[in-house]
Amino acid sequence: QVQLVESGGGLVQAGGSLSLSCGVSGRTFSSYAMGWFRQAPGKEREFVAGISWSGESTYYADSVKGRFTISRDNAKNSVYLHMNSLKPEDTAVYYCALPRGIYPPRVHNEYDYWGQGTQVTVSS
Repeated sequence: QVQLVESGGGLVQAGGSLSLSCGVSGRTFSSYAMGWFRQAPGKEREFVAGISWSGESTYYADSVKGRFTISRDNAKNSVYLHMNSLKPEDTAVYYCALPRGIYPPRVHNEYDYWGQGTQVTVSS
């Protein structure tokens, strides 16, 4: 059974930083890309960042480029999202997700497994 468990969300002031973690079990983690998505109230789930199976390639939404960094540790079966210079518009539930291949798609319906989500709230 594949499980993804996020941690690290919380409340932070605008301009602050936060790091999210996602642990994966039940799948050969190093064989798959990983992605982070977010969903704000009343909005569609959107791609935030993705990382290839090896960690050599990373991809970002334009809205977070230069502020967020995705990384992974295959030895720990974990993927991370480091968020700097946070803005109120970054407020959302953040999800990690496991797709079917070695490179991360930008569309959520190409991901097979999802974490439960972790709330990130940025106050102004």
